[in-house]
Amino acid sequence: MPRTCVICNKERASIKRPKTGQQVCRECFYYVFETEIHNTIADNKLFSKGDKVAIAASGGKDSTVLAYVMKLLNERYQYGLNLFLLSIDEGITGYRDDSLETVKRNQQQYDLPLKIISYSELYGWSMDQIVKEVGLKNNCTFCGVFRRQALDRGAVLLEVDHIITGHNADDIAETVLMNILRGDIARLQRCTEISTTGEGCIRRSKPFKYTYEKEIVMYAYFKKLDYFSTECIYSPNAYRGHARTFLKDLEVIRPSAIIDIIHSGEAFEVKREVKLPVQGVCKRCGYMSSNELCKACVLLEGLNRGLPKLGIGKTNRMRKKHGDMPKNTATIPQFLESSDEKKSATSIVEGTLQ
Repeated sequence: MPRTCVICNKERASIKRPKTGQQVCRECFYYVFETEIHNTIADNKLFSKGDKVAIAASGGKDSTVLAYVMKLLNERYQYGLNLFLLSIDEGITGYRDDSLETVKRNQQQYDLPLKIISYSELYGWSMDQIVKEVGLKNNCTFCGVFRRQALDRGAVLLEVDHIITGHNADDIAETVLMNILRGDIARLQRCTEISTTGEGCIRRSKPFKYTYEKEIVMYAYFKKLDYFSTECIYSPNAYRGHARTFLKDLEVIRPSAIIDIIHSGEAFEVKREVKLPVQGVCKRCGYMSSNELCKACVLLEGLNRGLPKLGIGKTNRMRKKHGDMPKNTATIPQFLESSDEKKSATSIVEGTLQ
């Protein structure tokens, strides 16, 4: 005999939630999925009325569901937010160009303003060009560092108060595992924070912190949302893939493993006598950095000097070996602060804010 939804006790159960194991009907699944995200936002006081919020939009399932749900919750609970879509064009032929078409359709479907900023315009390099120089082994390091700074720079140009990303519970649990495996205490301490703010940088939050990836996929599928599902062509060799495989194996044995790992990361404490990196600003571009130069500047310097491994591994040793950067080497524009600088730098942004 068909089971009845455990929430409404009326409709036939058609979904078994990966997160809780509850058997629910489709409408109840939508409701609890959306309500849990709202509770995460409310409990952590992520927004204030009138905030301008940029949704990091890649066209994938996470960012597409994030845009849809944020627009829905903003109207349902009267958050009073001004929402924007902010996309980064890394320059990956056959992947990002196609996914950006999805973002442009989302912009029309959700009636949200869209801004696109590209690696080529900001750094002078596309990911296709970078991979030709560095190969497939370390390319994700370049993309991750460049993407984070590109999002902040795009947000400054949009003059938003807040960036939200589609990082879900699986992503955060994977990051905890990666930082444990690498022994990275500084990152392990902050990787489970739902909101982060660097010096002079815009607040960044993860409304999907406790939302399982499988439930995001189910929500997108049943709601028939328009999203791009192809994996990045350069990601199969990423270090994160090993953590992801391990986490999926754990989830099969114990579905609560994802949340358990996140709670373990939240409970992590560092002894007071342990010295952690002090956050400052890059002397070259003005972006936040715990070193004299930010990682993006070091990586870009290596590319422009024909030394792509300069920012990988023992950076100081490489810099001593090859000497200081020649004066005519291209660098990243100064991180923008004043409104005049923002207006003069609109050339690094592609697309039209509608």
